[in-house]
Amino acid sequence: MTLSSNPSLDAARLQTALVRWFSELTHQGMFATDCSMRIMVWNRWMEVHSGRRASDVVGQPLYDVYTDLKTRGLDQHYEDALIGRINIISFGLHKYLLPLVPTNPELGLAQMPQSGRIGPLMDGDSIIGTVTTIEDVSDRLASEGELRKQIDVQRMARVTAEKAMRAKDEFLSTVSHEMRNPLNAVLGWARILIERSEVDPAVLSRAVRAIERNASALARIIDDLLDVARISSGKLRLEMQPVELSAIALAALDVIGPSIKARQLELRTRLDPKTPPVLGDQQRLQQVIWNLLSNAVKFTDPGGVIDLTVTRAGADARIVVRDTGHGISQEFLPYVFERFRQSDASSSRRHGGLGLGLALVKEVVELHGGRVTATSAGEGSGATFTIDLPTVMSADVRHPQAEVDEPRSEQAHSLAGVHVLVIDDESDSRELLTEFLSKCGAVVSTATSSDEALSQIRMSPLPRRPHVILSDLGMPTKDGYEFVRELRALRTDEGGGIPAVAVSGYANPDDRQRALAAGYQTHVAKPIDLAALSDALARAAQGA
Repeated sequence: MTLSSNPSLDAARLQTALVRWFSELTHQGMFATDCSMRIMVWNRWMEVHSGRRASDVVGQPLYDVYTDLKTRGLDQHYEDALIGRINIISFGLHKYLLPLVPTNPELGLAQMPQSGRIGPLMDGDSIIGTVTTIEDVSDRLASEGELRKQIDVQRMARVTAEKAMRAKDEFLSTVSHEMRNPLNAVLGWARILIERSEVDPAVLSRAVRAIERNASALARIIDDLLDVARISSGKLRLEMQPVELSAIALAALDVIGPSIKARQLELRTRLDPKTPPVLGDQQRLQQVIWNLLSNAVKFTDPGGVIDLTVTRAGADARIVVRDTGHGISQEFLPYVFERFRQSDASSSRRHGGLGLGLALVKEVVELHGGRVTATSAGEGSGATFTIDLPTVMSADVRHPQAEVDEPRSEQAHSLAGVHVLVIDDESDSRELLTEFLSKCGAVVSTATSSDEALSQIRMSPLPRRPHVILSDLGMPTKDGYEFVRELRALRTDEGGGIPAVAVSGYANPDDRQRALAAGYQTHVAKPIDLAALSDALARAAQGA
């Protein structure tokens, strides 16, 4: 390739090349008119995309080639260009300038989005016509459309995140409120008892009952939160067995019965003994019925009625809890089973709670393969909750008693003569356990750490060694898991075979399995059910 050195020749070639480029090679449409608006130039791009050859349109009036230019007001742009009012003007041609050509329908030219520019065509200082350029902006619009979609997605994500943040803040505020109320009662009564040198027996009884009642309320809140976390992570385990819903309903009524009486509500039950058993987790299904009854008690004024029905519905077993209480508004009804949602979340609301009870009902029922629905005619008209659970075929039913643990007494077991070594780094827990176990007849020794406990066991002669060990799991430096592994590594004559019971605030099924795998005989969750604890220790000491 060589470069020319003749300036005049180069200028002529440049003009020729430039005209050829605009006519044949450019990726834009270009046409020019004279001052009478007759088309004089029609480049290759225009031929391809309009379907009109240059030989057919050159010499034709522009407004005859595109008859709708005037109706769209584009003729004014050309008039302005011819009188020099504008140098150049941009406009959107969209789908109109290049309509679909009958000879080339497959091109879909009418769908091409376009933009254009109109300006005067100059020869020195004289206007000799107009020039129009047209560009296919399909890619640009597609990019802009994709960008708008991304912006919309980001905007929706931001809105969702903001809603989630507000919901989290509202939920944390609700949790704080719901936990501080019973905590206030516990601390308040405890301080009264501490500050008074002499306490009237009646006041003492009220204080102890209030502390126990509100501590239980705190434990229920924690259990609900843990259940939600387990369900969210897929770690809620169900111990499935054939169960009778009527028996489960009666067990739930035993728990909620005092609240129904205290609220002066009428309870009506219809428990059909012919209702087929279902395959389910007895404890979780009792929790479901209790939650529905508790919800009915909360939202029904004194003198109202609560109906509990267990019956057969086709191939399913059906549980219905109906009340004559405050009802559910039509606006809130679709959200009644959503987590953390409450019809009234304001600080002036009449009823407490975290908004988890009904959400847990729905999720537990669905884990059992069932469904739950809520209906209400509106506020002031009561509400009805219906649960349908699949039944098991009678041929597949095993006797429930073969599947469940032996019934345990609600009273503390005697531990007379049983030597229990309590290991806990928290002094309050050690004192509580020592007091309780001593009243059960046990001989109690204590250790504040795993190392101290192991030292006591090694140094104690066989007659003075503990019969059973009760160890907390969450301890600093060396936790209860490490302790029991080191204990089991000892020879039998060194105390390696002493049975051990784990006690911990880690209450997930996985925590229980981990404790058993480490070497404990059983696991008791905090807050401790003292009767269950004495039962577990008695069984462990007996080698059960």
